[in-house]
Amino acid sequence: MPGFFMRFKQSERIGIFIDGANLHASIRALGFDLDYKKLLDYFEDKTRLVRAFYYTALLEDQEFSSLRPLVDWLDYNGYTVVTKQAKEFFDNAGRRRIKGNMDIELAIDAMEMADHIDHMLLFSGDGDFRSLVEAMQRKGCRVSVISTIAVQPPSIADELRRQADHFIDLTELREIAGRDVSERPRRPRRDDASDSDDDF
Repeated sequence: MPGFFMRFKQSERIGIFIDGANLHASIRALGFDLDYKKLLDYFEDKTRLVRAFYYTALLEDQEFSSLRPLVDWLDYNGYTVVTKQAKEFFDNAGRRRIKGNMDIELAIDAMEMADHIDHMLLFSGDGDFRSLVEAMQRKGCRVSVISTIAVQPPSIADELRRQADHFIDLTELREIAGRDVSERPRRPRRDDASDSDDDF
């Protein structure tokens, strides 16, 4: 883990930007869960964390989903959660599709934060963010991209990895903020979701 620790300085102002759907798909492919409390605690302890954003789309007609407890917990425990309604549609073959891209929201927030942070941590492997990374670098921010090449195909687009100042594989975070899927908190039932205080 020494390589991971050396990428951050105590004096650095850090901004975390998590592409929720992309991160979820990557850690699921790796077979472990991310403990968001441990993740936040680590950066609050090791750096000057300015803000941690989490972006996800939610189905507009879904009163209760597996995402809702996580989103609510993050919102109450130090994360700035940005959501919007996902759109449901059927393609030409009659297959149900869901569209809920949060790239614009993440990019706007990052550019607005550029003057207040020294180092951007982008949790995503989406190649569409290459231009954002370049723009942040022009404003004087270092950018670390967190995704994985430990699965096939790799979760990170090559052009995004090349543009970043640092690439951090999600497998490096396992020791700091990982947990086995078997340790996942009990999912609240519909009638007790509002009372849950499980850590995520």
